Amino acid sequence: MEHIYLDHAATTPMDKRVIDAMVPVYDEVFGNPSSVHSFGRKARQLLDEGRRVLAGSIHANEKEIIFTSGGTEADNLALIGTAKANQHKGKHIITTAMEHHATLHTAEYLEKEGFEVTYLPVNEEGKISVNDLKNALRDDTILVSIMYVNNETGIIQPIKEVGGLLKDHPAYFHTDAVQAYGTIEINVQELGVDLLSVSAHKINGPKGIGFLYVREGIKLNALQFGGEQERKRRPGTENVVGVVGFQTAVEVMIREREIRNTKYAAYKEQFLQVLKEQGINFSVNGDINSTIASIVNVSFPGGNVEKLLANFDLAGVAASSGSACTAGSVEPSHVLTAIYGENNPCTTSSIRFSFGAANTSENVEEAAHRVAKIIKRLVK
Repeated sequence: MEHIYLDHAATTPMDKRVIDAMVPVYDEVFGNPSSVHSFGRKARQLLDEGRRVLAGSIHANEKEIIFTSGGTEADNLALIGTAKANQHKGKHIITTAMEHHATLHTAEYLEKEGFEVTYLPVNEEGKISVNDLKNALRDDTILVSIMYVNNETGIIQPIKEVGGLLKDHPAYFHTDAVQAYGTIEINVQELGVDLLSVSAHKINGPKGIGFLYVREGIKLNALQFGGEQERKRRPGTENVVGVVGFQTAVEVMIREREIRNTKYAAYKEQFLQVLKEQGINFSVNGDINSTIASIVNVSFPGGNVEKLLANFDLAGVAASSGSACTAGSVEPSHVLTAIYGENNPCTTSSIRFSFGAANTSENVEEAAHRVAKIIKRLVK
């Protein structure tokens, strides 16, 4: 039985070209980038080149890129670092009820530290309202954090409109772009964002490396204590081999983004078409026309997430109920709860299918048939 991977929103397989770029670095480049000798300079050269490429991918300056261990650390640094460095201006933060837990749990921590957090609601299309944000803004609002693409539904948020709204407000604007990066072309100048989080393993790069874009001039407190790496904003010896892999993944992504999006959108359409042809009762959560190409969140009325996922796995189909960080949890989806309200059946009967490099038209069709067979058996 072929095992079919439909969980690319959780993580992606590393591209062979990324692996090939990293292996020589493991083998030949072991110097510390902070060392002044030739071994250190060789490592520094790779680090600088990676930073330049990553900055260019979002139209930023390389001085504005802070390497992190991934999206979670980038979100933590953006929220805590900015809040604590600017608390003399105010202690009000605005985010949304559907953020990734890397943001939500950080916001909850800041509440315990004396900050006040407003959580914007989400409409049935899976989007926040810019008008709600406008009404929530106060003179003491110092930070607004709204994800670019929701990781469970794949729905794109009105980031550019938010940036326009905040142009005349002193609050800083952060976006978690972990699911957006790679599928949407990002220009931080046009979007009007001040901070932006990215992770490599969502774009067929290595795990354990990401970056936080911080617009030049923004005050940010470091979360760790140590050396003066990353312009004193993130101490610790840099992950040079991870940066090289990240750089390669980005270069490949930029060249192939349009082709990938077309392919993944076709997979999604094909998958849903098979379910329709098989007479499966389902609905797509949120506005499917506002999603990125690779993600669809499907509710199977009468279904149970745990049973469905277990049976899909036994049938060789890997999917998830949303964030991989909560895959082992039996709690209803906080994202779908934000969209539909508590106790709505969708919150415990919905599965996220996400398409990517591990897929072909053939295995997507086969997966859809396996899923349909299981739904017919389990959902009455």
